[in-house]
Amino acid sequence: MPDRTMPETPTVLIVDDNRPLADGFAKALHDEYETLTAYTASEARESLHEEVDVVLLDRRLPDTPGDQLLDEIRASDYDCRVAMVSAEEPTGSHDLDCDRYLTKPLSGVEAVQRAVADLLDGNVSR
Repeated sequence: MPDRTMPETPTVLIVDDNRPLADGFAKALHDEYETLTAYTASEARESLHEEVDVVLLDRRLPDTPGDQLLDEIRASDYDCRVAMVSAEEPTGSHDLDCDRYLTKPLSGVEAVQRAVADLLDGNVSR
């Protein structure tokens, strides 16, 4: 009998100390993806595991800068795409090893959904 297992649902970890924003991202994505939400870098470290496919990472977190958490993710063995999400425009002085840089406010839930889909498809823009 052929193997008819369903492909795994991609997992997205949303890391943002703005709870309504993080929860809004999770709500926008929950129909298509398994979503995990963390409001601090410490919670993100606890939630991050090998099944996480995409991380939406706020650049300004209360306990650890998002830039530092990004470096930790890249130094680990996790094979995930990371989108840095910030109200700050990216500058040439920051050489971030993220797959995409999203500037807040995002233009609706479609922008979040499209960014995650693009990252999963391997479409990155640094």
